[in-house]
Amino acid sequence: MVKICCIGAGYVGGPTMAVIALKCPSIEVVVVDISVARITAWNSDQLPIYEPGLDDVVKECRGRNLFFSTDVEKHVSEADIVFVSVNTPTKTRGLGAGKAADLTYWESAARMIADVSKSDKIVVEKSTVPVKTAEAIEKILTHNSKGIKFQILSNPEFLAEGTAIEDLFKPDRVLIGGRETPEGQKAIQALKDVYAHWVPEDRILTTNLWSAELSKLAANAFLAQRISSVNAMSALCENTGADVTQVSYAVGKDTRIGPKFLNASVGFGGSCFQKDILNLVYICECNGLPEVAEYWKQVIKINDYQKNRFVNRVVSSMFNTVSTKKIAIFGFAFKKDTGDTRETPAIDVCKGLLGDKAMLSIYDPQVTEDQIQRDLTMKKFDWDHPVHLQPMSPTTVKQVTVVWDAYEATKDAHGLCILTEWDEFKTLDYQKIYDNMQKPAFVFDGRNIVNTQKLREIGFIVYSIGKPLDAWLKDMPAVA
Repeated sequence: MVKICCIGAGYVGGPTMAVIALKCPSIEVVVVDISVARITAWNSDQLPIYEPGLDDVVKECRGRNLFFSTDVEKHVSEADIVFVSVNTPTKTRGLGAGKAADLTYWESAARMIADVSKSDKIVVEKSTVPVKTAEAIEKILTHNSKGIKFQILSNPEFLAEGTAIEDLFKPDRVLIGGRETPEGQKAIQALKDVYAHWVPEDRILTTNLWSAELSKLAANAFLAQRISSVNAMSALCENTGADVTQVSYAVGKDTRIGPKFLNASVGFGGSCFQKDILNLVYICECNGLPEVAEYWKQVIKINDYQKNRFVNRVVSSMFNTVSTKKIAIFGFAFKKDTGDTRETPAIDVCKGLLGDKAMLSIYDPQVTEDQIQRDLTMKKFDWDHPVHLQPMSPTTVKQVTVVWDAYEATKDAHGLCILTEWDEFKTLDYQKIYDNMQKPAFVFDGRNIVNTQKLREIGFIVYSIGKPLDAWLKDMPAVA
């Protein structure tokens, strides 16, 4: 029986291994992590991450050929294929601070693999890593191998949170990069055989190591670039009376461009986009390509600009101050159908409003109060370290309350900011919300999900990103 072990029980490792176990009943899959709390949650009815469809997959396989354990060394030593899905945070100090990836966790994983291995292994990079990581890992393994042979493969993850299980069942492509040697090709074939249980062969792409690593960074950079492009247009639309939804629809009808990732919003978030672009920028700078680095930097600059612009719009619309005013926040996750808050635009928007002394009442159907308080008090990039290395008990922000009901959040509020596109926000009783808010009542739709016309008829002053401005807003320009 082939044995697979995955180091790291997070958003990538957990769902990916669960689907491999489901689709390959003849393979034993063990997910290991040093976090006792996380492994306990994976073995319980309350999984540590929210992902539609994940519960069913885990329940079907757990205890049969899918196991979750904290006994890292035992399962790594027994495995034929070891997936490494550990954190790769952005460095906060030293060489490359603020851009380069910190490979501390990767390196310690590689040293541990070399330490405990008693048989040849295929080691698979699963977490997003900078180009040439495989080479560094290969060196560590080779120099500590004690005669055991290791083959390194890059198998980057292209999951979208919220649709991860569907993406795993029917991937656009599975990418496997390896050495162009007989041993490397044999290792590629071994991993190919795993995915071939359910993925059509023409969707399993093989490349060299560096192409696979760079493809992951490039894919995320291209997607983020599309969002920043449409967000840049949204600012122009507001100033000219154009409607960004109509513009992006027209642009997306061009088959060369296509309609995906053209929704204007308060900005992109998630664990990968910003981190991968910063990584790409750093790699370009290290390779003497400052113009290329500058090009990709702009994608992040526009994203920051969009979040700042949104905050400025809120403050300027409400008589240039939100001090002591209650502002309701709908949604804290970086997108719907996930509880993930990593790099969510809500953090910067909330911090911007708190800086002007607003009182925030936050509602998100999947994010806990502890997580929200943690995100609002943590330093930038702290979120990407394992939980046990994050601040234990974050100081709470007194101006923030977290509630479990949308109507409670908006009661007596002066304004409402919609920051995540949860479906339930489209069907709320906005007349009831209006009746219970202070007047004038403002809605700032950062996701363009509400019916602007209907809300204006109720009496709201509405700001929707990239849409023609309410007469009120024209009189109160947002000065950056």
